[in-house]
Amino acid sequence: MTASTHDAPISPFTGLGVAILAVSTSAILVRWSSAPSLVKAFYRVLFTVGLLAPVAVVRHRDALASISRRDLVAASGAGVALAAHFASWFESLNHTTVAASVTLVQAQPLFVAIGAWAFLDERVSRRTTIGIGVALVGMVVMSLSDLLTASGAPRPLFGNALAVVGAVTAAAYVLTGRSVRSRVALVPYVVVVYSVCAVVLLVVAVGRGDPLSGYPTREWLLFFGMAIGPGIFGHTVINWALAHIESSVVSVSLLGEPVGSTILALFLLGEIPTLPTILGGAVVLAGIYVTAS
Repeated sequence: MTASTHDAPISPFTGLGVAILAVSTSAILVRWSSAPSLVKAFYRVLFTVGLLAPVAVVRHRDALASISRRDLVAASGAGVALAAHFASWFESLNHTTVAASVTLVQAQPLFVAIGAWAFLDERVSRRTTIGIGVALVGMVVMSLSDLLTASGAPRPLFGNALAVVGAVTAAAYVLTGRSVRSRVALVPYVVVVYSVCAVVLLVVAVGRGDPLSGYPTREWLLFFGMAIGPGIFGHTVINWALAHIESSVVSVSLLGEPVGSTILALFLLGEIPTLPTILGGAVVLAGIYVTAS
């Protein structure tokens, strides 16, 4: 527990618990929507920007205006990586189970560790190496189970691959923005990142010919739900909690997302994960725990 824990207006652990529940709803909301994947991702990010931009302008105007060109370029790169993350992960949910998709995309700490070693010359400890190896074994088990069992997913291997791409691009997003976050406040940073992300998703969606209008009220409510739930109460609260709780505690707590999403999918979507998926997912989560803790 950090020294600033007692200075928080509410318990950071309570906030973190709410955030984990909020992000666990993301896959369910995405599945409920029948809009194209890029459209879902675009409106989630656009509505999140719409909710955060007034706060950035009113309370962080000076910080927003003083972002250096170097940091703006880095934040823009993070926005491109985030767009690739949302596009690949949202699409993966069309092809594989919620349990497999959310577990695999949550493996981004593994790729952060690998990327930090490859591009930032950071030392990888023996514990981290073991954690990565364990998680990779779990991923193989999950993928092989899709060849041997009937998971009910239309294209599970393709969906699993897209989820791994989502994990890799999420890691790129974290690595690209890590140094910027030490110099730029949270709200101005995420407004820049999300704005670039929204523009990239918009350009690709329009290029593919995906319709941006004509959706029923239910779809618009789902888009807004993705922004207010997983976006604001989820990831924004997680970033707030990082100021009050050790990052290792937050990272390990995020392992609750695949569990929460799988339980919600069971009751709300009728998805019953196969035994190999459960076992493989448990191994993946164990590997992530070893790596992140």
